[in-house]
Amino acid sequence: MTPPAGSLLSAEQLRKAYGPTAALDGAEFSIHPGEVVAVMGPSGSGKSTLLHCLAGIVTPDSGTITYNGHELSAMSDSQRSALRRSDFGFVFQFGQLVPELTCVENVALPLRLNGGSRKEAERAALTWMERLEVDDLRKKRPSEVSGGQGQRVAVARSLVTNPRVLFADEPTGALDSLNGERVMELLTDAARSTNAAVVLVTHEARVAAYSDREVVVRDGKSRDMERAV
Repeated sequence: MTPPAGSLLSAEQLRKAYGPTAALDGAEFSIHPGEVVAVMGPSGSGKSTLLHCLAGIVTPDSGTITYNGHELSAMSDSQRSALRRSDFGFVFQFGQLVPELTCVENVALPLRLNGGSRKEAERAALTWMERLEVDDLRKKRPSEVSGGQGQRVAVARSLVTNPRVLFADEPTGALDSLNGERVMELLTDAARSTNAAVVLVTHEARVAAYSDREVVVRDGKSRDMERAV
């Protein structure tokens, strides 16, 4: 099967089992540059497994994942790791900031790991922190900021490498509704400004409302839901 025309990242007939349990059973997915797609489903439905497969973190038992015209399964582990450092960005439910680093050092970290100088990395980090409205926290450590502020720092970190695909796994799950909505506004606005595709895993309808389209995963199978006008 040919990936959908114009898609940046697509998956076809993905299957992944953990022992006797099938996490994915023929799931399919596609996303275009600049598109925000919400992956929804109940707990244990396979939506996080789908995200991990799409990001090259987990290898499916069968099926095909194509990114920018290249099949992920044909890449070596080191090539997939390099892809996650350059083309892919990640936001997790609890931010996962490094507690020993300041906020600006956390945001600059992906660039530093890619060999960038401290000065240039922190300059880029401050640009993104300003866009995410947390540049005043540059010298603070994660333990000194609120949950909403920390998550915005995490979003800035995910975008600092200008990724082509941003994977967000329950990015507002640990936040109250007000902070969650602000994080989603800033995340989607920032991603769209760079034409990044966003794969958004969530079980909350209010978070999915920020997407262009929804894919529902249930019992390891996926269903593409067209957004009603």
